[in-house]
Amino acid sequence: MKWLTAVLLSLAAVLGGLLLYRTVSPAPLGGEALAARPLPALPLTDERGQAARLNDADGRLRLVFYGYVRCPDVCPATLSSLNTIYAGLQPAVRDRIQVQFITVDPQHDTPAVVRSYLAKFNPAFHGLTGPAATINAAARQMFVANVQPLPQAASHEHGGAAGTGVAAHTDQDASAQEAARLHGDQVSVVDGQGRFVHLYGNEDVISGVLARDLPQLVRRYTN
Repeated sequence: MKWLTAVLLSLAAVLGGLLLYRTVSPAPLGGEALAARPLPALPLTDERGQAARLNDADGRLRLVFYGYVRCPDVCPATLSSLNTIYAGLQPAVRDRIQVQFITVDPQHDTPAVVRSYLAKFNPAFHGLTGPAATINAAARQMFVANVQPLPQAASHEHGGAAGTGVAAHTDQDASAQEAARLHGDQVSVVDGQGRFVHLYGNEDVISGVLARDLPQLVRRYTN
């Protein structure tokens, strides 16, 4: 019987160890892990009008979202979600994260416009803009589509006789045209060395997968 007791005790120890391992082992990350992709030093401008580069790194984890100020739906929804996630983090985790918005509409989104826009969500959020060609190159580096609206038709042909009617119609057309801009809605994760390492789709952001993963991402990808 002593040998049976010893076997049972050993089995209990093994099962206890397995249970402990399952308890402390981190859950698998959501989103899509990538081979670390160093970002190029593309010259951009931040929301304060200061020179910046796409691969700037200060040891913090960057959550990068490409969008534009006149976006009617996805952009404000995503930035609101990122603000909720950011506010809910433990201070020690939050201090190691930077939320960064990069405009895909630099013709309209000047540094001042971007700064005013981000202040509506969180003044701590960082913004970047720059020449259209540089923005497009940055977006391609991070697998973000940026399809500009088709050239607007001659709306003057559809207006009424009064000048105000034509202007109002043109404004409506312009708003609809901006709403038609297509761009990627993912959140890209850049590590503390300026390398693109992980990708979360919009559903992962809205559903809470990104929020769940952030402490583990910070441990894995920051200095």
